[in-house]
Amino acid sequence: MAAKEGGDDPDSNSKLRLAIASAKSENMPKDNIKKAIERASGKDAADYSEVTYEAKGPHGALLYIECATDNTNRSITNVKTIINKSGGQMMNSGAFDFMFDRKAVVEFAKTDEMELEEVELNLIDAGLEELSEEEGTVYCYGEYADFSNLTKGCEEMGLEISKASLQRIPSNPTEFSEEQLAEIEEVIDKLEDDEDVQAVFTNIG
Repeated sequence: MAAKEGGDDPDSNSKLRLAIASAKSENMPKDNIKKAIERASGKDAADYSEVTYEAKGPHGALLYIECATDNTNRSITNVKTIINKSGGQMMNSGAFDFMFDRKAVVEFAKTDEMELEEVELNLIDAGLEELSEEEGTVYCYGEYADFSNLTKGCEEMGLEISKASLQRIPSNPTEFSEEQLAEIEEVIDKLEDDEDVQAVFTNIG
């Protein structure tokens, strides 16, 4: 989607540059990244569109499914099949809108010389709402409309972004037992294995 919107040169397409960094952080092979860019930017490029689906999975878990596809009929059929086989239920579009906050999330590694208070102060004007650190990774949160400003602010500070994405964060996370989580995560894994599915967000606490 990034290559389709802004061209296939990551040096001039910041969205593509960040998408490549995010893909690498998830250990996506270089060949897969290259093929995805070529598929989206070539003269015979398919007409990809972004679609979302909402569903209830096992034990009432909420599933917000984002897809990028050149065939919406294939996408909805595949998603429905996975959800139905799990005993879940597809929901109407917009059913979960008030249950998730859409946020821009930027991640980078915490270095020894980094002062998080200084980073936080410098990024407030770029739309930073919250900053946290966990196991050596710094997470910056802002409104989804500030995604470009927040990523640009990090780059201007010389921070090496490892991942930048728009995420749907549950407003009321729910706790599940280990057995329930295993069943929910099995469904999420099946959804994420589908070539059209880009991300799956849940209300798991």
